[in-house]
Amino acid sequence: MNQHTENITSLLGRVGEGSDSAAHQLFPLVYEELRGMAGQYLRQERSDHTLQPTALVHEAYVRLVNEPEAGFKNRSHFFAIAASAMRRVLIESARRHKSQKRGSDFQRVSLPCPRKTP
Repeated sequence: MNQHTENITSLLGRVGEGSDSAAHQLFPLVYEELRGMAGQYLRQERSDHTLQPTALVHEAYVRLVNEPEAGFKNRSHFFAIAASAMRRVLIESARRHKSQKRGSDFQRVSLPCPRKTP
């Protein structure tokens, strides 16, 4: 195992223990690889997708480090869970997009009761 991988693994252990400083130290070490993964996922999405790779990375990372039961075993395990988090973000985004297409933005309007004429 090289020094870079050992450092990531060590930081992942500390993140699992709830260390915010470790989460902040970890991010620059894994960012480029996460951004590459995000770019691959977004190339498979619809062309008018508004989510950018950077936003996808940040959303997935926040979910990862705020998940107390994640229990990252090592670098590979972390990236596998990160990939899953990115897919969940994209699925939620697609569901929101589809619900908007299907009229989720409708407003209820009360209609007046017609008066009976004698």
